[in-house]
Amino acid sequence: MNSHIIEARRYLDNAREILSDKAKKEDGIYQDQKYVKMAGHTAYVGVLVALDSFLGKKGKGRKDVDWYKQQLSALDKKLLGRFLAVYDTLHLSMSYDGNPSALVAKAGLEEAEVIIHWLENRMAEA
Repeated sequence: MNSHIIEARRYLDNAREILSDKAKKEDGIYQDQKYVKMAGHTAYVGVLVALDSFLGKKGKGRKDVDWYKQQLSALDKKLLGRFLAVYDTLHLSMSYDGNPSALVAKAGLEEAEVIIHWLENRMAEA
């Protein structure tokens, strides 16, 4: 298995651990926004680690969300849709806004898993 995929999965595992150990879920709502934000960021970075290993270098400057959108649009429209969902859920809703819904976190983490699995399969085929 690709070391970047292993690393990406480790990020997702860490995000789950943050939520389960520190965010204090009660009745489907996380009570500590700090840890929701931390978990969202951690999971999103995991997706970027996997994408970076597959897409390679940008060239000049830093990668931004528009660069990823452009690359994925040319590669696979369904994967682009999943990336947009992950960006919105993990990065914006959780990392920035601290959305406390456990269902939102679960959906974001599941989409992240799908992306990482897709990338893992493509790398194995290459």
